[in-house]
Amino acid sequence: MRVVICGAGQVGYNVASYLARDGNDVTIVDPEARMIESAMHELDVNGMIGHYSSPEVLSKAGLADADMIIAVGPNDDTNMVACQVAHSLFDTPKKIARIRNQDYLDPSWNNLFSRDHMPIDLVISPEIEVAQSIYERLSVTGATEAIPVSQKSVYFIGVICDENCPILHTQLKQLKTLFPNFFVNIVSILRDNEALVLDANSQVLAGDEVFFMVEPQNLRAVMSYLGIQCEDSRNIVILGGGRVGASLAKLIDKEDGRSHVKIIETSAKRAEYLASVSPNNLVIHGDGLKMSILREAEVNRADTIVTVSNEDETNVLCSLQAKYMGAKRAIALIKRSAYTPLLLSSNIDTIVSPQDVTVSSIMHYVRRGRVKAVHKIRGGNFELIEAITSETCRIINQPIRDLRLPNEIKIASIQRDGKFIFPSGDSIIRSGDYVVLFASSDYARKVDGYFSSDVELF
Repeated sequence: MRVVICGAGQVGYNVASYLARDGNDVTIVDPEARMIESAMHELDVNGMIGHYSSPEVLSKAGLADADMIIAVGPNDDTNMVACQVAHSLFDTPKKIARIRNQDYLDPSWNNLFSRDHMPIDLVISPEIEVAQSIYERLSVTGATEAIPVSQKSVYFIGVICDENCPILHTQLKQLKTLFPNFFVNIVSILRDNEALVLDANSQVLAGDEVFFMVEPQNLRAVMSYLGIQCEDSRNIVILGGGRVGASLAKLIDKEDGRSHVKIIETSAKRAEYLASVSPNNLVIHGDGLKMSILREAEVNRADTIVTVSNEDETNVLCSLQAKYMGAKRAIALIKRSAYTPLLLSSNIDTIVSPQDVTVSSIMHYVRRGRVKAVHKIRGGNFELIEAITSETCRIINQPIRDLRLPNEIKIASIQRDGKFIFPSGDSIIRSGDYVVLFASSDYARKVDGYFSSDVELF
């Protein structure tokens, strides 16, 4: 597959990395020479320096022979023009654009991106995707990760275990005996930011981050075994009334009318606007780093504070201050995902990376063969991969223990005929199963080898 990616920022770079490592012919276009040089040096991709709304630049990038254009530059208008040029001049089969301005996404204008107007096959709104990701985490108190997979029939959950966790120092093989209702599959344990090689004798220690699969109906019981009480977030404070904060508040109002939301916004004009469109929420104009504003928002009584301003430093400091004042839980939006391990070891409960969320959303639609979705975790250090098996897959009709998978790849769950299966060494994967795998980024590329190689777009 030949792909032209417009924009060499973090999202474009990560999408290019993912596609290139699987043998696709990728060209990145960006006006910044430094960014193109870096991408070409670090990835197996081609580079083109220039404005990607230019037909000449896109032509030189090989768009005439491309199967897909992915426009993820910082400017909505330029992304849309690139897709229009791809359609009108080069007849590119698939067109994806990242669009931030919510005005373009208003249902009143849902015909804008039709084939007869500005043909874009997939519009990615990072703010909406990030808000949805945060909302999933809000529903699972104490989770560092909360990703619904397998048609939302099972959750991938991450939890940091403290010294009060009941399962500490218990061998994995003893968990189901000592805790009969502990219906989970522990996929990975991170200790000092390194994934352990697990066996039946492995134990959880204080400070470990445990990743596991669990069905929704068993979630509360499992979390209690981990020392975490799943309490509904009824009092929520959102720092930052930008597009992410506004989208999150709107989502909470729509999905859960029982929660009370307060929004702290530094811009008077923006605060006034939010108050007019969010009558169910209290909007506070002020600096969220000031104690007086946090007291006015009553963060000491908050079940969760969500910090989604445009500045990582503000989100970190406000989260820490709110926890110090009594907030039960803090979720912070952090663009520099390299900071995630450090921040999770502090008093911040959950870190959300907008780059990880956006890349995962794009890759969910750029499907290759039997792979149906890819979720980036911990700045892309790990991946959760959803796939459907076929008769040609190498991993079917034999016990999992005989597959001799690398330690860095783990079968996380199997879904067959609507039933969730806890994988063990004796489990046998059949054709048509919906399989979820957890892999380190260095080994994730090997996963495709276990499945059919047929190309399948959308």
